[in-house]
Amino acid sequence: MEVVRVLHMNGGAGDFSYANNSFLQLKVISMTRPIAEEAISNLYCSTLATTFTIADLGCSSGPNTLTVVSQLIKTVENIRRNLYSNPIEYQVFLNDLPGNDFNAIFKALPSFHESFKKEMGGDLGPCLFTGVPGSFYGRLFPSRSVHFIHSSYSLHWLSKVPEGLEENKRNIYMAETSPASVLKAYYDQFQKDFSLFLRCRAEELVDGGCMVLTLLGRRSEDPTSKECCYIWELLAMALNDMVSQGIIEEEKLDSFNLPKYMPSPTEMSIEIGKEGSFVVNRIQVSKVDWNVYNNNDESNGLRAGGYNVAKYMRAVAEPILVSHFGEAIMDELFIRYGEIIVDRMAREKPEFVNVTISLTKMK
Repeated sequence: MEVVRVLHMNGGAGDFSYANNSFLQLKVISMTRPIAEEAISNLYCSTLATTFTIADLGCSSGPNTLTVVSQLIKTVENIRRNLYSNPIEYQVFLNDLPGNDFNAIFKALPSFHESFKKEMGGDLGPCLFTGVPGSFYGRLFPSRSVHFIHSSYSLHWLSKVPEGLEENKRNIYMAETSPASVLKAYYDQFQKDFSLFLRCRAEELVDGGCMVLTLLGRRSEDPTSKECCYIWELLAMALNDMVSQGIIEEEKLDSFNLPKYMPSPTEMSIEIGKEGSFVVNRIQVSKVDWNVYNNNDESNGLRAGGYNVAKYMRAVAEPILVSHFGEAIMDELFIRYGEIIVDRMAREKPEFVNVTISLTKMK
């Protein structure tokens, strides 16, 4: 699997598009907003920069992309206006992998500019947007050019599927049945990737620049913990059902593994300390229900909620699944997946765990 080529959210504005199925991500952005606002406020007050550069890594497409940017600019603008400072020029870099639906973002920019200027008033300086396709496991921006980096629900994706997963049969991610060698392979790949990510951002940030990163993670030090693996175990169940019925070849499933890792705060802190360029200002662990729609009052609502979970997982995972299994089975797969999720949500209240970390580059 060539991750750079196949890893992207479903584009467009259809029923299974990321744009129409990213309520979970929006809720997490809202939950972690105070951390980002605190970090960017402190940064601006310490620099009073006249040109302020913001980068959103893993921006995807849809309404969430420009929501994040507008919130960050509003925070800086409120401080600037209270200080009676001159207008700022904002440079905004929107980064994602080349397969991202950048066209949808660019088409949305004119109306965004119009409404944002109307909301903020005539004292708003230029807001200049640039799309930056490429992996954040490599350099993206000029040296010492970026003031603030934001990333939400992106950094848990790895640069590649770890090597040495041949024994992880019938699983698509780490699971309780995964051999120790599989767990080590995933952790080793996370260490390499996160260390490289930190080194690249240390080159690109100005001295004293900040990052606020939110990713799916776990509280437990057990990488097979249910709090991080459960949603993928249920998808593996649906795939295994289709193998048992001859719809998918067993060898096809055995050769599929996800390129992702959901770390603990401790694992992230260890790599940050080893890399040595950043001070950790704050680490927050938060939880969010799988069913962000909150319509599970009775059985009908619960059923709709379970299928909505399957829909937003489809918006995220379908391109990778299609690249390996083909498009023909997707409708059947996600119907089965939805049924499994409905069943589990009827008996328990599963949650995602988020790890948010605020970092400052040392001077």
